[in-house]
Amino acid sequence: MASALSRALKLPGKKGSELGEYDPLTQADSDDESEEDDLVLNYPRNGLGRDSCLGTGSSKLRGGRSGRLVGAEDEAQEDEEEEEDEWRERLPSKSRQDRDDMKGMQYWSHRDSGRDRTGEDRGGSGSLGGTGLGVHSSDAEEKRKRMKNAIRTAFFLVPVVCATLLVLLCAFLIPCKKGGMGNRPQWERELGDAGGVTPPALALWEVDGDSAEDVLLGVTECTNDTHSTQGNKIYSAVALSAVSGQVLWRKVMRESVMYIQCGLQYSSQPSPVCLIIGKSILMAVNGTTGKNLWSVLLRNIESQVVLLPDLQGDSVPDLLIATLPADEALDLSLTLISGLTGARLGHPVPFNLTGQGKLIGPLLHETQQGAYYILFGLGNVEAISLRDIYFRATGKLPITQPLKRKDSVWEQLKKSNSSSFIHIYRGSERVAFLLPLVAGFGNNHNNLDTVSNLNSTKSEWVLVYGSSKLSVLRQTDMRKKWTSKSPPIHSQPALGHFNDDGILDLFFQHSANGSMKAQVLDGADGHLLWTAEFVCPRLVLEASAISTSTGQSAFIFWASEPIKTQKNSTRATVAPGVAAAEPLIRKLFLLHPVYPTILLELTSTTHTTVTSAVSYQDNQKDASYITVSSRPTPDSEPGARIVKSMSLRAAITKAQIVRLGESNKTGEPVKPGVFEINKFFRRLSFKNQAVGPQNRPLRDTVDGENRDTVSDSCEHVIRSYSAQTQEVVPFLYVGTQISKNFAALLEEHDIFVPEDDDDDD
Repeated sequence: MASALSRALKLPGKKGSELGEYDPLTQADSDDESEEDDLVLNYPRNGLGRDSCLGTGSSKLRGGRSGRLVGAEDEAQEDEEEEEDEWRERLPSKSRQDRDDMKGMQYWSHRDSGRDRTGEDRGGSGSLGGTGLGVHSSDAEEKRKRMKNAIRTAFFLVPVVCATLLVLLCAFLIPCKKGGMGNRPQWERELGDAGGVTPPALALWEVDGDSAEDVLLGVTECTNDTHSTQGNKIYSAVALSAVSGQVLWRKVMRESVMYIQCGLQYSSQPSPVCLIIGKSILMAVNGTTGKNLWSVLLRNIESQVVLLPDLQGDSVPDLLIATLPADEALDLSLTLISGLTGARLGHPVPFNLTGQGKLIGPLLHETQQGAYYILFGLGNVEAISLRDIYFRATGKLPITQPLKRKDSVWEQLKKSNSSSFIHIYRGSERVAFLLPLVAGFGNNHNNLDTVSNLNSTKSEWVLVYGSSKLSVLRQTDMRKKWTSKSPPIHSQPALGHFNDDGILDLFFQHSANGSMKAQVLDGADGHLLWTAEFVCPRLVLEASAISTSTGQSAFIFWASEPIKTQKNSTRATVAPGVAAAEPLIRKLFLLHPVYPTILLELTSTTHTTVTSAVSYQDNQKDASYITVSSRPTPDSEPGARIVKSMSLRAAITKAQIVRLGESNKTGEPVKPGVFEINKFFRRLSFKNQAVGPQNRPLRDTVDGENRDTVSDSCEHVIRSYSAQTQEVVPFLYVGTQISKNFAALLEEHDIFVPEDDDDDD
């Protein structure tokens, strides 16, 4: 007792092993009222728990300041106090407040771990045990916290990782279902019988809603039916799918199909309207179903249909076609037809043309003053006002004001006031071709859409006459801009961009003495840009010019083996046997202006190709080369007509490189290299050419590439971002819901309680 009182006097406010050891005398003499608070805050270190305070044990709580002492003092209690002092000395660097906080934490940990223990188990030795377990319980608490944090992190990361893997799986690993254009196959189809080398009617137009230009073809089939009213032949117009080559519809005709033109639009019908032209009938059908809309019987049709402005005010363009007149003394008649109903507008207008030769036109031309003229002729080119034709056919003037207009500059070109003709070209050399200087004209794209006709009617004109002279006529007055002489030209020139001056250049072919020469003339002044010589393929077929992503055009043409010019010779020579015999193999070549000494051999065949066309797939940046050919057969059997579609980008990947006129020194690498050539052509893409009013492509060059390509790439990126967003957002939502449900599960099982985090902070 004496030692306890001595320690109490030395340390005012201190307490012993139990709450009842406070000395009321010493506590009364203390002036520090905070000692009572210290007594209350530090009571856990005395070994008192929830059980010892309220339960029965060896020590009882006996009053406060009333002076009553609790329990008997013995040696065991002194030992406990000495051990407590030693425990304090082991933490000299700790402040009093830190020690108090630590002991408080140990108390609560000890209290939770000892709830199942009874109050009787706590004696003098229990106080010592509680003090010893404090340090170990602190380590256990830290481990428990780390375990809880690890579990919480795992439960958070696992759903996020699973959702991310699911997104990546759907976006990259699982192949998406591609549309018909994504894996567009090449196809070949046999239709009808070959009728010699006469090209059949061929047109391209999108009729089935798949954004690809489908194939419309005139077909002739032989039959053994002797009772047929059409003899032993069946004529029809067939529409083939551009994707698969399957027959979309078939329209049986009573006579052979001469021309097919599409693109006429009615406001009451969203489907395109196609015109099927025979020798004596003009029929309009629904382009999607082939259903007959209207038909008109005419006498000896001689030309394709020309699309005119609306003559009647019914908001539908009207039509003009050339026929033979009833009076054999006259040469040609022009007939006006309603585009809506097919009814004739007035009567045919006959003309007596002073000329002989191939029929030129008719073609529509719009002058700078907005007046409309029709260009046509026989071996020459004449022009007559559309206003005069309408007045002579109907006896009245057109309703719309533009059709009443005449161009004063053109009217001054008349030789006399009594003549209605304006002489564009009249000479001893007959005209072979007349075509507008616009990209895409020809190649069986002479359709009836308003945009194409608007461009072609406001352009300059290419005139080929005398089989060896080529001129460009100005739009303003149809005078010659320049003239170039060449060997005989047997096919219509192809128009494309070979250089970067923005003016269309001319690619044409001519044959002589068993060889074929291909040339490109500058559309600005007519000088030679490129030339090459080949073994003659004995084939008269128009070349094709296709607009590419570089802003220049790729030229596709048929030929045989190229004749490489030797270093010391002025021209290539052909062996007599080669000139006399027709080559068996015909090859399809592709020329791009970036590599003028390189040709790509796309394919080769023994078939005789009679006509061809290029179909664009803007979504895929690709184009298809469509050919109609006849397969060689014995003379006793009729040949089969073969229709084939070939993807140009797919053909380029398998093409062979052919070098023209290159001679490198021994040991030096050939330039350009194969890798460089393959890299360029495999990155090349194709697109439909957009033409402005001045025949300049709507393009510009950015770092050597077409700005259109940049904008197309931006559109592709935007579409890709949109598609990725549509794929990612649903999975992110699902992942968020999974995380939310896991968080609720953790909170429910006391693994993660937000209030605990707030207390820790």
